[in-house]
Amino acid sequence: MSQLLDIPCTTIKGEEKRLKDFSAKAYLVVNTASKCGFTPQYKGLENLWQKYKDQGLVVLGFPCNQFGKQEPGNEGQISEFCELNFGVSFPLFKKVDVNGPEAHPLYVALKKQAPGLLGSQGVKWNFTKFLVSADGAEVQRFAPVAKPEDLEGEIQALLK
Repeated sequence: MSQLLDIPCTTIKGEEKRLKDFSAKAYLVVNTASKCGFTPQYKGLENLWQKYKDQGLVVLGFPCNQFGKQEPGNEGQISEFCELNFGVSFPLFKKVDVNGPEAHPLYVALKKQAPGLLGSQGVKWNFTKFLVSADGAEVQRFAPVAKPEDLEGEIQALLK
């Protein structure tokens, strides 16, 4: 099993979890923001979660304020916003940095396993998506413009 699945993360409620704690067949890790043009993707992410959670998909949201300061709230505000506006019930985590010296170790590992265009190690914007296989060995990266529903084929392939 990949070390990627062993990296500790703190949920929005303050609990320490690792990806492997979710025992999924596929993990969809997304850096999110409440005041972004892509924020409506929360609805699509929730739809994927509802449609595939019983088959082994776990959607994991990591709020991030690094892009245009589009996630200014605290954890309570973020959680409330997501629940009230988009009915989000998939796991959310504490706000993290995805780039730079303070980047969360999970994002350091994800970017290394699935570099961006031209080998870039950076995350370019909110709602960049990483689809991770059950053992953490396979990681696919999707740009913010990729709608959650556009990932269904890749998700279904991992859930078989």
